[in-house]
Amino acid sequence: MENIRLRELLKKVAEKEISIDEAELRLKAAPFEDLGFAKLDYHREIRQGAAEVIYGAGKTKEQIYEIVKAFLDKGQRNVLITRMSEEAAYYCKERLSLDYDRISKVGIVGDIPKPDGDGKIVVATGGTSDIPVAMEAVLTAEVLGNEVVKLFDVGVAGIHRLLNYSQELMSARVIIAIAGMEGALASVIGGLADCPVIAVPTSVGYGASFGGISALLSMLNSCASGVSVVNIDNGFGAGYLASMINHCK
Repeated sequence: MENIRLRELLKKVAEKEISIDEAELRLKAAPFEDLGFAKLDYHREIRQGAAEVIYGAGKTKEQIYEIVKAFLDKGQRNVLITRMSEEAAYYCKERLSLDYDRISKVGIVGDIPKPDGDGKIVVATGGTSDIPVAMEAVLTAEVLGNEVVKLFDVGVAGIHRLLNYSQELMSARVIIAIAGMEGALASVIGGLADCPVIAVPTSVGYGASFGGISALLSMLNSCASGVSVVNIDNGFGAGYLASMINHCK
């Protein structure tokens, strides 16, 4: 049925009954497929510029596999799965060509494309403990077609480590600053760079950090201009937003 509707739409364009712009708008609003447990949005890449991503937490391994398979059957080039358990990764790896990163719990089916963004995305962390969130951001950005530079463990407790990478910071198109504890890294980077900074608070820290709320509030109250903030531990959201900025012409 979907192919019939598509042919009819293309025929109307060919016969100049509707314009190309109107046809594109109809494709962007095309229906989804209902698998019973999930409603798959196959036209999200047309509508938003990036295909739908699977949030793995709370889904069974069978559900993840069925969703991935449906996307691939529709011709999607790669599929990104975040917060994927090792059990689900093992199950899918037996049935699909899956690359799984245990640190970030990210699964990727298909090839990572060549970078086509306008510049480089720098991902910097305050400490080594922030790397799981950072790798979620890194892999998300890479799957979306970006060149990523990783600067790990460059927090303000030893600020000379960060200053050693001034050239990388000042030549970036976007910077993702990831930190727990007091979350000061984003403000420092925001004061050094001339590009947008996306701050990611992490749940790393002792009791008074309140599971990342302390870092979140610090980043929200940053005195540095050009700093935006995503939710606690949301590496995916930061990587996605950074990609959108990096692809703006």
